[in-house]
Amino acid sequence: MKTVSENRCFGGVQGVYTHASAATNCDMTFGLFLPEEAQDGPVPVLWYLSGLTCTHENAMVKAGAQSWAAEQGIALVFPDTSPRGEGVADDDAYDLGQGAGFYVNATQDPWKPHFQMWDYVAEELPALVTSEFAVDAERQAITGHSMGGHGALTLAMGLPGRFRSVSAFSPICNPTGSDWGRKQLGAYLGDDESTWSRHDASLMMRETGFDGPVLVDTGTDDQFIDLLKPEALADAANARRQEATLRLQRGYDHSYFFVSTFMEDHITFHAEALYR
Repeated sequence: MKTVSENRCFGGVQGVYTHASAATNCDMTFGLFLPEEAQDGPVPVLWYLSGLTCTHENAMVKAGAQSWAAEQGIALVFPDTSPRGEGVADDDAYDLGQGAGFYVNATQDPWKPHFQMWDYVAEELPALVTSEFAVDAERQAITGHSMGGHGALTLAMGLPGRFRSVSAFSPICNPTGSDWGRKQLGAYLGDDESTWSRHDASLMMRETGFDGPVLVDTGTDDQFIDLLKPEALADAANARRQEATLRLQRGYDHSYFFVSTFMEDHITFHAEALYR
């Protein structure tokens, strides 16, 4: 692991690091904010998964999360959204390939050699972070935006007992029923749609749900709301009687202005679960 940068931030440290990934077979970059309390011992951690076209840097710079995390004594991890580099498959479209990993393990060529983002985020990066930094592996929560909201919800439900809470900003809720999902799941996982269901938050909610609190915010003026399908997740949560707060925020769109507006709510929500 190599240190790219470390900056003092709200009493703690915002770092950026690179490492050779066995999961993705390339170098990966991630951001990590450690609050001041990490000097005295391991602190709880909130994972933030970003959306289409993003890198580790977007949320790290734009979400305004560090001030609220510092207030609560919580670490933040900002993974990249896909493998990158020479020799890594890509596509001319913004919503497939580099910057669009969709947090799945690809089984199809040309994606399979590198696009193992589920294993990277679920196993490899947590092992690295908890071994190298003062982060408590027993107190984890997860959130994300758009494609990252999809990843947060599916990882939380797909890894029972790992996360104490899950939240999402404008998540892709029903990718098997949307153009933001069918294209990518077909490309990465193949034509057998039975393999897609474990990466659809609405289907997973109906099947297994989440053993903990859920918070989801979507803007009513989100320009992609028809692709996000928040109503599918709401219907599934209601059918399962899941502990959840699903909010439509009047007048907000899909941007980081929306994310930053409600970031305090989400970090406070996770802090209550992490320190319970």
